[in-house]
Amino acid sequence: MKKPAATRQKEKTEIEQLSQAELVEMVLALQKIIEELQDKLAIATGNSRTTSQTSSKPPSTDLLQKPEKATVKPEADQKKKPGGQPGHQGKTRKGFGRVDRTEISSPDICLNCGSKELSEVINIHRQQVASLVAKPIEVIEYQTQSCKCLECGAVVRGEPPRGIVP
Repeated sequence: MKKPAATRQKEKTEIEQLSQAELVEMVLALQKIIEELQDKLAIATGNSRTTSQTSSKPPSTDLLQKPEKATVKPEADQKKKPGGQPGHQGKTRKGFGRVDRTEISSPDICLNCGSKELSEVINIHRQQVASLVAKPIEVIEYQTQSCKCLECGAVVRGEPPRGIVP
């Protein structure tokens, strides 16, 4: 709350008439009040130095305190990017040692232009799936063949059976 200018001027003249010892005493009293108010403010805003982790206070008193956010390094400071690193030879699973059954899917029409004129197989995509059956495991290899459309030149691949994730 702001005081009227006349009141402030009157207080100023009274303070100017005080001795140096009285001024020092007043400054020390005001400094003590400021420190008390800062402590109360720190507690109210949750910036208090004492928490349940640093004192015997219960964790329920920490509810007003926001969790610290993890500091994120700038991208320039990171030594390696996530994922495969340049120059590192990747490893791919070789599949099962045996295949009990093979299912082949060839394209019938070009999905690009609708033509049924397709070339011979130019590529085979293999996917092995192990299923629990009467035997301990049955390994099925699904092959989807790719052909080139003789009319538009698009490469078309056969559809995998339903329920098999490519």
